[in-house]
Amino acid sequence: MPANTTASSPKKKKGRRARLLVIVLVLALLAGIGFGTYWSISTVRASFPQTTGSIEIDGLSGQVDVKRDDFGIPQIYADTDEDLFRAQGFVQAQDRFWEMDVRRHMTAGRLSEMFGSGQVDTDAFLRTLGWREVAQQEYDKILSPQTKKFLQAYADGVNSYLKGKDGKELSVEYAALSFTNDYKPEPWTPVDSVAWLKAMAWDLRGNMQEEIDRSLLTSRLDQKQIKDLYPDYPYDRNKPIVDKGGIDPVTGKFDPEAEPSGESDGSSGGDGDNGTGDGTGNGSGDNGSGQGTGSGLNNGGGGSAADAAQGLNSQLSALSKTLETIPELLGPNGNGIGSNSWVVSSKYTTTGKPMLANDPHLAPQLPSLWYQMGLHCRKISASCQYDTAGYTFSGTPGVIIGHNQNIAWGFTNLGADVTDLYLEKISGDSYQVGNQQKKLTTRKEVIKVAGGKSKTITVRSTGHGPLVSDRSTELEKVGQQAPVTNAPDRATGYGVALQWTALQPGKSMDAVFELNRAKDFKTFRAAAKNFEVPSQNLVYADSAGTIGYQAPGKIPVRAKGDGSVPAPGWDPAYKWKGYIPYDELPFEENPDRGYIVTANQAVIDAEKYPYLLTEDYGYGARSQRINDLIETKIQGGGKISTEDMRTMQMDNSSEIAELLTPYLLKIDISDPYVREAQKLLEGWRYTQEPDSGAAAYFNAVWRNVLKLAFGNKLPKELRVEGQCLNVLPADSTAPEDELTERVRECGQRDTDTAQPDGGDRWFEVVRRILKDEKNPWWHSPGNRTEKPTDTRDELLARAMDDARWELTAELGKDASRWSWGRLHQLTLKNQTLGTEGPGFLQFVLNRGPWNLGGGEAAVNATGWNAAGGYDVVWVPSMRMVVTVGDWDKSGWINLTGASGHAYSAHYTDQTDKWADGELLDWSFSEQAVSAKTVDTLKLMPKNA
Repeated sequence: MPANTTASSPKKKKGRRARLLVIVLVLALLAGIGFGTYWSISTVRASFPQTTGSIEIDGLSGQVDVKRDDFGIPQIYADTDEDLFRAQGFVQAQDRFWEMDVRRHMTAGRLSEMFGSGQVDTDAFLRTLGWREVAQQEYDKILSPQTKKFLQAYADGVNSYLKGKDGKELSVEYAALSFTNDYKPEPWTPVDSVAWLKAMAWDLRGNMQEEIDRSLLTSRLDQKQIKDLYPDYPYDRNKPIVDKGGIDPVTGKFDPEAEPSGESDGSSGGDGDNGTGDGTGNGSGDNGSGQGTGSGLNNGGGGSAADAAQGLNSQLSALSKTLETIPELLGPNGNGIGSNSWVVSSKYTTTGKPMLANDPHLAPQLPSLWYQMGLHCRKISASCQYDTAGYTFSGTPGVIIGHNQNIAWGFTNLGADVTDLYLEKISGDSYQVGNQQKKLTTRKEVIKVAGGKSKTITVRSTGHGPLVSDRSTELEKVGQQAPVTNAPDRATGYGVALQWTALQPGKSMDAVFELNRAKDFKTFRAAAKNFEVPSQNLVYADSAGTIGYQAPGKIPVRAKGDGSVPAPGWDPAYKWKGYIPYDELPFEENPDRGYIVTANQAVIDAEKYPYLLTEDYGYGARSQRINDLIETKIQGGGKISTEDMRTMQMDNSSEIAELLTPYLLKIDISDPYVREAQKLLEGWRYTQEPDSGAAAYFNAVWRNVLKLAFGNKLPKELRVEGQCLNVLPADSTAPEDELTERVRECGQRDTDTAQPDGGDRWFEVVRRILKDEKNPWWHSPGNRTEKPTDTRDELLARAMDDARWELTAELGKDASRWSWGRLHQLTLKNQTLGTEGPGFLQFVLNRGPWNLGGGEAAVNATGWNAAGGYDVVWVPSMRMVVTVGDWDKSGWINLTGASGHAYSAHYTDQTDKWADGELLDWSFSEQAVSAKTVDTLKLMPKNA
């Protein structure tokens, strides 16, 4: 049957006429700047996918139907598993191939082949990590034959779409790229799909940044001060996910009903004897100061402790700068990696069945990380096992988060500490372990560069992992002073190695397919066992009424140390001695309270569980708010509806505002302009609506409190790049007020990852000192216009003053016209060319801004980094509410749209609704899907 290339449905004609006007304007813009080649409308539209009629593709055993609704969301119907996944590959390539191609080049460390020499350093770092190499090992040796068969079918589907198409027929970005590069896409391979899971594991890897930051803080702060900035988790106030249970001493398995002994079996290691140093570092400036006793792990003999700290810290600072470049390509980033997910049992819902909600928090990107899709076997059988729908990754078969005909599941990041940095003693081509020298393993990597010469790098690894320090020119001569106990001879260099669970082949791809076809909690837990990386909190509900939770993942057991700071690689005592057995990881099934909440809080009370999961959970602001909302509803005798679940997802109340505002209102403000702003807080209910002037002013005050009390006292490696202070030299003994002794010191951290970021860790920091009016953290030095502050109220008053004038500059003199949304804006940027391309191309590819409500550590987690500004840097990347058993009454929304084509009607057609907190109807049954279908494409076997 010949292909029908007219892909217009009557419902879309009006929108397409409007879109053509936009295209004409874009073309005029391109012509006006002399781009050099005329882009016709046919060029712009060449990559739009065919969504009606029929197409013949290789390898199908029968007809496959692709039904798209008014938002372009596809539901695929097939008679065999291979046909289903082959069609999934074809359809995802239709909508998102540019995104898929960039991702696979990123995971393989081959971005330079597309974008030129500017990506060489990024490629070198990614080659050092070796994601593609590990993915190849998984495919060759670990994954099941069935999984490999499905991966191959998916790849065949992608390649069927690519066959015979040139760049402009795949995406407008290829047309733009063709002006500087003759790049041609390669065929898709199964390993391309597997490698993307490594990228996601990297983004959800746990506390690696905190490990780096704690070490960097030693150059300016003492151990007590660092402890102040990383307080213990507040178990007494913010509930962990699992509130009881322990490892049964008889069976050796985790039992949700067991009475925990609270005693460790030693498997979790101990505190570790890292030693201490006493190096000092002092800093003061126009806007703040930092004084304290800095300690490395130890100077190990020879030189001052400050010198000792400098060796490792210079390496970690350079590593941190390298890490900043990677998430910009992946999307997820920094403090916002989290999510909300909760499930409510049938006895508390209006439907009499469980309900499940999920909204993963990731950095915004265009198109969204997620791709909505349904995968349906027309009849479930041994040869066709799937009837599932939800959120997929473009480039990977199966559904990642969603439901099938029996169960629903959601993910949040567990945050397990699955990475450790090791300082390694390097001598020539060997490294030290105990009293022995071991040979470094090496491999050569050739990085091809578009428009330039190839670059060859050598990747070196120790027994712990790759030497990530090799990827910085600053670290060619590393660590002459090693801040660790009993450091070996310093005459030669040191390096930093990364040990990470995802650098070992695993079965996570097997788990994706197993989750998709699970039928009950038993088969769900069996599937979760193979979900080794990234370690996630899995919530569960089924149509039989069961709700549950499982903590899966490959989580290391350390012989010594807690993973919170870099370890001495030459000391065998700090090795990993295994992983927590899956049967001993926490889980729950139908808890008495009738609901389960996971939002990156502690999994279980550390005193009741013998293994160390991490020292760096989220602090529970979001999770406890969700707990409180559910409890309030239940205790009031009400039943929770789908609308209640959606409303909870949009809750934007601020915990820190509720805590801090009463103190702000008690301060006597004499300046009438500042008093005008203060009055905005009177009667405020601590909600952060887009039109709220009070939310705008409070968040500006909060930002300035953090800057004065903490930010200006942090070392330059953690402060915002370009933010400069006058500080005392580290070796200075001069009094703070002698300006002649000061030097200019500028921050070095990317604005999205700088500290203090203002998240719920900082809520906890401030909470613990708020009643201590003269705590040293309240001290802030004066400048030419401000007196020093010595007490809490003095600093709060100064922050209120600074915030008033900051918002005057940002929003105008009239405080009554301020609004949070005008400060707190989301701009969606097309990956790669939308962030790094010419300005006109960014205009063509990017969208926004949107004025948003919500905020940092709110349930409606539109995060912003207080060190860098108010712009939205991470978001609920999607939202879903599943009505279990009555699947067609579920709701879902994506951050952007189904399409990755910049001029498609489905590029950002869900974003306005997402910003307003709306959900689209989520059809699942064949009848409901058919009722919503506006376009049907038939994929036919070749020569049928």
